[in-house]
Amino acid sequence: MYTFNPGPSQVYPQVRQYLQDAFDEGWLSAPHRGERFVQLMRQTVAELKNKLNVPQDYTVFFMSSATECWEVLTQSLTPTKSFHLYSGAFGEKWFDYAKALRPATTGLRFGLDEVPDAHHLPGLDEQTDLVCITQNETSNATQLRDGVVLNLYNRLPGNALLAVDATSSLAGIQLKYIKADIWYASVQKCFGLPAGLSVMLLSPRALERARRLNERAHYNSLTAQYEKMLNFQTTHTPNVLGIYLLSRMLHDRPAIKAVHQHVQDRATKLYDYFDQATQLRPLVQNPETRSTTVIGLQAPAPLIDEVKRRALAQGLQLGSGYGSWKPTSLRIANFPAIPDAAFEQLVQFFAREFS
Repeated sequence: MYTFNPGPSQVYPQVRQYLQDAFDEGWLSAPHRGERFVQLMRQTVAELKNKLNVPQDYTVFFMSSATECWEVLTQSLTPTKSFHLYSGAFGEKWFDYAKALRPATTGLRFGLDEVPDAHHLPGLDEQTDLVCITQNETSNATQLRDGVVLNLYNRLPGNALLAVDATSSLAGIQLKYIKADIWYASVQKCFGLPAGLSVMLLSPRALERARRLNERAHYNSLTAQYEKMLNFQTTHTPNVLGIYLLSRMLHDRPAIKAVHQHVQDRATKLYDYFDQATQLRPLVQNPETRSTTVIGLQAPAPLIDEVKRRALAQGLQLGSGYGSWKPTSLRIANFPAIPDAAFEQLVQFFAREFS
């Protein structure tokens, strides 16, 4: 069975051996305040920066999920309000959550095929602490290209920081981290690991903001987390197994440049195929806003149901649509852990059954 569900997604096959090794090596009961765990954290941070080309002066934090990152960023870096630019359900959920904690928060929705204009963003003003974007919107298979992120960063008002949800792209494509202050992602997508761990990266500018605000009202406040990370520890009992798996996976995988090219090549082939298909077409029409790591397809609801049913009978689990697109779309994860053989079988299935 191959799963193309965009999260939790297919894990690397090596995870089976990693889990056995973790058990045999005693990691499932390892104390998280001991020197052994500190060395694991140190090694994992080094591997992360090396393999993903993260700037050395960015600080790495480990949390439970991308959703927790929403909470931490609002608590610790947003004393007044944030501004959210979004096109899909996950960007909107981040906006709704932040607004519940900071009622002055504003947001602006843009369309699937629209490239947002950094010069015209109603609701973004000098009182904004944090500008929030979803670089790869898992719900509708859209993506903000590097140029869009750069334009936003160059036009931040006042002392605003730029925060990027890269949950379904980080570790799958090459990202220009210096063009934003905060990046975060969960590991159950492009990292090819089981859910239960997230990675957040903070620039020196963002870290300085956290230290200046010095918010300490929560167990996961950034200032407290940073003080612990100085010694490669956490404020809470961490997901030791998840960190171990991340360390092993990063050690064994190629550098992000090679991973990016492989994922990009597969995406190009899939889009080329479905652009010529007759029954299922890409959900996103504008090539400039199409995701590299999540391919969305659209068709009438009865056909979508039929495609998923027949694919499953062939050992191919396709991802359902999400939110308002759920009845009339499906999603195909193009994550690094999914082997090329799975994509070859997928294209053969579509050519045979729905050409």
